Amino acid sequence: MEPSVDRIRNPWGSRVPHRRHGRWPARVDTFLTEGVEPSMVQQWVQAASILHSDGDAMDIAVLDGRMVGVRGRATDRVNRGRLGPKDLFGWQANASPDRLTRPLVRENGQLVESDWETAMSRVVARSHKLLDERGPGSLGFYTSGQLFLEEYYTLAVLARAGIGTNHLDGNTRLCTSTAAEALKESFGSDGQPGSYDDIDHADVIALFGHNLAETQPVQWMRILDRLAGAEPPRLICVDPRPTQVARKSAVHLAPRVGTNLALLNALLHEIIRTDRVDHAYVRANTVGYDELAAGVKDCTPQWAAGICDVPSALIGEAAEILGTADRLLSTVLQGFYQSHQATASAVQVNNLHLIRGMLGRPGAGVLQMNGQPTAQNTRECGADGDLPGFRNWQNDAHVADLAEVWNVEPSRIPHYAPPTHAMQMFRYAEQGSIRMLWISGTNPAVSLPELARVRSILAQETLFVVVQDLFLTETARFADVVLPAATWGEKTGTFTNADRTVHLTAKAVDPPGEARPDLDIFLDYAARMDFRDKDGGPLISWRDPESAFEAWKRCSAGRPCDYTGLTYAKLREVGGIQWPVDSTAPEGTERLYTDGINWAHPETCETYGKDLITGAADSETDYRAHNPDGKAMIKAADYLPAHETPDERYPFQLTTGRTLYHFHTRTKTGRAPQLNKAAPEVWVEMSQTDAAVHRLHEGDLVEVRSPRGALRGRVRVTGIRPGLLFVPFHYGYWDTPSGSGPDATTPGRAANESTITDWDPASKQPLFKTAAASLTLVERSGGERAPAPTTTASAPAGATGVPPTVGGTDAYASQEADPAGDAAGGER
Repeated sequence: MEPSVDRIRNPWGSRVPHRRHGRWPARVDTFLTEGVEPSMVQQWVQAASILHSDGDAMDIAVLDGRMVGVRGRATDRVNRGRLGPKDLFGWQANASPDRLTRPLVRENGQLVESDWETAMSRVVARSHKLLDERGPGSLGFYTSGQLFLEEYYTLAVLARAGIGTNHLDGNTRLCTSTAAEALKESFGSDGQPGSYDDIDHADVIALFGHNLAETQPVQWMRILDRLAGAEPPRLICVDPRPTQVARKSAVHLAPRVGTNLALLNALLHEIIRTDRVDHAYVRANTVGYDELAAGVKDCTPQWAAGICDVPSALIGEAAEILGTADRLLSTVLQGFYQSHQATASAVQVNNLHLIRGMLGRPGAGVLQMNGQPTAQNTRECGADGDLPGFRNWQNDAHVADLAEVWNVEPSRIPHYAPPTHAMQMFRYAEQGSIRMLWISGTNPAVSLPELARVRSILAQETLFVVVQDLFLTETARFADVVLPAATWGEKTGTFTNADRTVHLTAKAVDPPGEARPDLDIFLDYAARMDFRDKDGGPLISWRDPESAFEAWKRCSAGRPCDYTGLTYAKLREVGGIQWPVDSTAPEGTERLYTDGINWAHPETCETYGKDLITGAADSETDYRAHNPDGKAMIKAADYLPAHETPDERYPFQLTTGRTLYHFHTRTKTGRAPQLNKAAPEVWVEMSQTDAAVHRLHEGDLVEVRSPRGALRGRVRVTGIRPGLLFVPFHYGYWDTPSGSGPDATTPGRAANESTITDWDPASKQPLFKTAAASLTLVERSGGERAPAPTTTASAPAGATGVPPTVGGTDAYASQEADPAGDAAGGER
């Protein structure tokens, strides 16, 4: 038993040194409600984390029918017992007194409490009316990255084969669609090639736009343990902010926002120039190398330095490390996915691994990471811009196969065009062709770009809005019907993390009041709509999570994400297992592409590809001509300047992002006392250079304005690159006087008041990191500090002696403060 460690002040806990090629030692993290001892816990219920994409396995402590804590599961492959701050504390939001417990319906302009019969009758009546008068294209569904596999699959079936609409997407469009697109462009199919276990074996780990320490803190613990052990890896960090990753890196590249592609092209240039290419691997497994070599021929470090504002010597040093790595692991996340030329940049990371032959071996892999806990499931199940089972909507044989699984005619499944992405769905709603929008488990009134526009869309009288959620979110306040949902710990289901690990999470307690699991709500809707298959039987025949899982297994059979070897019983017994799991791999598959490329053949691929610059879809004929044997595709792309760049009126670049202590729009983490205290309010990060030029100081209240809107926050002066402002995107209005947006008493607070309505042409992911902005002083601080953590990338510049506390007035507390602190989250 270790002494308890305050996991707010010391988020990553203590070190257990971990040697290369060894098994990561276990360390069990536990948090129990004050006054509850382990001996008092009546039941420990199996679960996994729901507040990030890591999939940390845990058990929920239950006492007298209520949750009283969590502990990590030491035997699970993902986390070996460790939990991050959101894991340890976020579950407390389940018991918040403002949970929705009854349906709400709009009467005379106001939301009032109702009952399930009234609420569902209204939804069904509007659905039938629109289908009769305007057809299936008048209904759209916008879902989450936090539901369970069984729920996404049910939603996909009822939307695509029941309603017959092409308008189904998830908020995973905001976090992970570029990951999916980059994998499809390079390998012909979605699915992470690498594994978290590659951290144990790599000698070089490169993190491209990925603040791992804050987005997947347990895997950062794994790297910290490697750094503390024998044969530590060298890290390369590409990030404009001084993250914890940057501070531990051998090389930190901080490029100008929007120039990632230029930087990657220069790295590839150097690796090809110095002939650090595995030519045998390239010949056997890829197409397109010559085009890449020609495309980056002139992309020297000196050329990239002028575009990226990064020293050419640093680019050369990074290329040397990448080119001489024995086992290279690369991870990619929002710094690439939400920026200019997103898919093109992420694909170049894949290219780096393909030309170096760094795939399919322990320590040699790519993780095009996810941002949300169940983002992988939206992609697998067809609840975003894909057909279920990674089927190709342009391939008639794939559509026919799916139609056979669902026992409907192929014409029943819309495949006349790509499935509609979220940004286009909101445009259709704005234009009036989508007249009903069902939003489940997400909060677009805070998370989408250009929020004034989003609020105006949701407020249209012609749009019937259904919101299915836990709380009266900013989005729910615009709804015509609000459906109270159960959440993690209150329902059973499976979900898959960013390295393809499937976990089962079980119901531990009852949901509050009349709240229902999302699966039950979707099944109720399907039954009321009376969806039928081609033989007249129920289109959806399953009635509970386990039977829904069995139905999904039939849909996944023979596809890249094959689940046929999994059962609830096996997941209860073993814990996390990586797909594919079938008769040839009954214990799961640690890495993909260990023996060549499996799913890029024209007959089996998920996509025929797109032009990385324009997003134009390639035809089947083009694909067959270019890649007849189904090899990995090396795709080059030229750097182009961003669409919006600073000018005299808006001289800064604005980027948004995450902090360790919050998730998405704070609907849960903002209701967990420890997490909310750690980062209670929005702030604005700027560089020391810019602060000096503009005569601004720590804690000054400023207004950040773009051509679209404005927000206010207090200044945190950090080591961020000059010319850049960073604002965390988590903060909306549910805990302000207005409740839904800026007004006379509530100034702008959400980062997305200022972001731009623009998206990557290939992945259709919004570009939250490319806005131009101005900065003006509102009032001097008067000694008040920015409410920003000092433990993270938001640490104040030049404050290396500041103890690891958090934002607010105690951020500069005495260095004599006890770093062990209270027993907020112990380690055993």
